[in-house]
Amino acid sequence: MIREPATPTLFQRRIYGTVGLFLLVGTYLLVGLTIHDPWRGDDARYFGPVLSLLRGEQWLFPMLAGEPLPDYPPLYFWVAAGFSWLASGILPLHGGARLASAFFVALAIYFIARSAEALHGRPTRTAAALLALGPLGLILHAHETQPLLAVFAMLGLTLRGLSAVPQQPLLGGLIAGLGSALAFLAGGLGGLMVTAPLLPLVLLLSAECHTPRASGGLLAGLCLALALSAAWPLALHLGSPELFSLWLGNEWARLSAPLPALSEIPRLLELAGWFLWPLWPIALWALWRARRSLLSLPTLLPALSALLVLAWLWITADLSQANLLVIVPAIALLAAGGILQLRRGAASAFDWFALMSLAVFGVLVWLAWSAQAFAWPDGLARHVARNAPDFVLPQEHFRLVLGLLITAVWILLVARLPRSTSRAPANWAIGLVMLWSLAVVLLMPWFDHGRSYREVVRSLDIAIQGERLERPDACVATTGVSDALRSSLDYYADLRPRRLESGTSPCPLLLVHVERRSRALALAPEWETVWEYRRGAGKREESFRLLRRSLP
Repeated sequence: MIREPATPTLFQRRIYGTVGLFLLVGTYLLVGLTIHDPWRGDDARYFGPVLSLLRGEQWLFPMLAGEPLPDYPPLYFWVAAGFSWLASGILPLHGGARLASAFFVALAIYFIARSAEALHGRPTRTAAALLALGPLGLILHAHETQPLLAVFAMLGLTLRGLSAVPQQPLLGGLIAGLGSALAFLAGGLGGLMVTAPLLPLVLLLSAECHTPRASGGLLAGLCLALALSAAWPLALHLGSPELFSLWLGNEWARLSAPLPALSEIPRLLELAGWFLWPLWPIALWALWRARRSLLSLPTLLPALSALLVLAWLWITADLSQANLLVIVPAIALLAAGGILQLRRGAASAFDWFALMSLAVFGVLVWLAWSAQAFAWPDGLARHVARNAPDFVLPQEHFRLVLGLLITAVWILLVARLPRSTSRAPANWAIGLVMLWSLAVVLLMPWFDHGRSYREVVRSLDIAIQGERLERPDACVATTGVSDALRSSLDYYADLRPRRLESGTSPCPLLLVHVERRSRALALAPEWETVWEYRRGAGKREESFRLLRRSLP
């Protein structure tokens, strides 16, 4: 092990200080953000409303390919459309839209760091920022079009305001109220549920907030949260009552869903275990250390936030991994309070684990690239060929050079990392960012090939145009088509197929999307296949078929 100098040099203080932190967060947020197509899943699905806004369609309510999408209110989509429009001269529309994700994650990291400073003291500020960008589950969602990132950021703003209440009661309460209102505009009733109750709960339970000024500030913040939250539903109700009813019905359906069975608890724990790694062991340690002062604000505030998020997940019965984004601020604040109290042996173990585990994953990334470039190792190469037999790795030598450079910088940074209270989270954050950068440089063509619908839609569009030579006005119906594919059809081919109604359609063309072969549909003999596209294997297998109704 390299012996560190007792006093860091000026260069080390710059690289491993504020300047280095900004560079690290910027690299984390921007690498791989704008260069890939909209991927199947949430990335393509939630680009649809952004595209709708850019085309001048309904601005008060998210729309996807001409149909309402009641999943979330429009805050994220407004910001994404603004970034996409501003960057349209240098970035594709989908790339510009994802700048909103970087914006909201950056806000969340800043608010978490400032909250940790207010709750635990200035030495925890850097550690909190490093921990906030460290969860394994955050990194993929931070680089996709994901509305929950806006809720993530606004919950951070709410916690920032509440952490300041003992020192600045009115300002802190109003900031928390603004954060809660914006969380509602980002996430609907769920966003309000995980933020607004924090204000009265802190007022009732925290000794630091029992003063008249703190109580008044919290009550003012709660009034502001409820008043501002009413603005968007009121505007929607006045402008489009049917869309308001659709949104309200969708929110009520979420809240009135049957509660998950107790057998789902192990699944939730398993999901949270990897998603929040390595934050949760440190957060549990912090809770244990503070077990005699659980009602003090530094422990009470993040603990209440985590409990509210868990209650929201359980009530809505939605245990999807993206929803765990909303618990990251609370766990990061708890971990920030515990990281400085780790015993030397535990801190060294965390440091060593971060170094070794991420190094192993780095080797696996290089092996995955080698399997594509040189068909070695044999087993991994066969797996690549089986899942994407038509994939050809672009002969771009700069990727190899850049990958080697990233690996060398990674080794240099961790070798010269000064000893400090933030060394373990810094080692983890640096390794995670470098690993992500390495994966983007070496494996992005592979991921883009298997997760983008661009080539599928282009091939389908050619087939449809060929059919329209005989039937110029032929419309296209769909069955089994996901929202992500509908968004891609609208984006790449300006195609908005009609959904089947009662199993029938007047359209002479029918697009069928089946994600697994076992779910293939049996169709009437009047339909004949005129185009077919398959990709993937196993659980990732997808098939696309365009069928034509035989002429009478």
